[in-house]
Amino acid sequence: MGKDRSADKGNASQRFMRATGKLRAVFGPANRSALAHDMTEENRRLLAQRQAETQQWETVTRPDGSTYVVPKNPEDRSLR
Repeated sequence: MGKDRSADKGNASQRFMRATGKLRAVFGPANRSALAHDMTEENRRLLAQRQAETQQWETVTRPDGSTYVVPKNPEDRSLR
C-alpha cells in the first residue's frame, strides 16, 4: 500500500498557514476580534465628530470622470 500523503501535509488550516507564511510576515497576522461588539462612549463621540467633518465637504465630478472634494462653504476655515 502507498503512504498516505494527506498525513504528511497536515490538515487544511496547516497547509493554508504554510502557503501564506510569507504574506503574513509582510502584512502581519489576521485580526481575530469580534465584529459584533458594543461601541464605547469614546467611539460614539469619535464617530459623531467624523460624521460632522464629512458633512462639511462635497464631491465634484469633472466631465472626464475624475472627482475631487471641495468645502461646501468656502469661507469655513474650521478644519484648515
